[in-house]
Amino acid sequence: MARAAPNAARLPTVPISLPRSFYERPVLEVAADLLDARISHGGVTVRLTEVEAYAGLGDPGSHAFRGQTPRTATLFGPPGGLYVYFTYGMHWCANLVCGPPRQGAAVLLRAGEVIAGEERARERRGGVPARDLARGPARLTVTLGLGRDHDGLLTTAPDCPVVIVAADGPPKVGRADPPAAGTVRTVRSGPRVGVSGPGGDDAAYPWRLWLDGEPTVSAYRPAKRR
Repeated sequence: MARAAPNAARLPTVPISLPRSFYERPVLEVAADLLDARISHGGVTVRLTEVEAYAGLGDPGSHAFRGQTPRTATLFGPPGGLYVYFTYGMHWCANLVCGPPRQGAAVLLRAGEVIAGEERARERRGGVPARDLARGPARLTVTLGLGRDHDGLLTTAPDCPVVIVAADGPPKVGRADPPAAGTVRTVRSGPRVGVSGPGGDDAAYPWRLWLDGEPTVSAYRPAKRR
């Protein structure tokens, strides 16, 4: 009888990124389910602890509110696309396109915990405390090595260098997550950071979502009045 090759059943598995169907849903559902998900790129993996939802054409806080422009073309592409934009003349921020195509909805990746590749993350971010490596949308993109060249990547493609894997049983808004390590974790919601005008109305758009008690969640800052 022929013997099986040694360690034949122990071959490493390649993480499979979330499918298009995950993103083809209302933006708030996708945002909530991205909490605790893992995003990997450039030798670093971050567990997402904070996100913001933007509904596109019907959302005054969204880049897509006034329709498609060269800058926002990715937002109007297929669900699962990576929209990376430049802001304040110095920072890159990353979003995941969701909802029906051509609507411009997306989830901003605001913050997370580095769970793999910390040495590489520190090379990019310097000697900051571990909790600050990806604490904020600009820091998160630096930690993951994301920038202009990654805008438009389709994360659902099998050869995409950005891999996003869901956590087991991601938490939902308004309920506690089942205790994993003796703790109960809850999703909180509040106004979006730095959004002015109607899109910054905390009653109409409490669309910043975060995992309660996580030290990597960024500090809330209201929009500056102009």
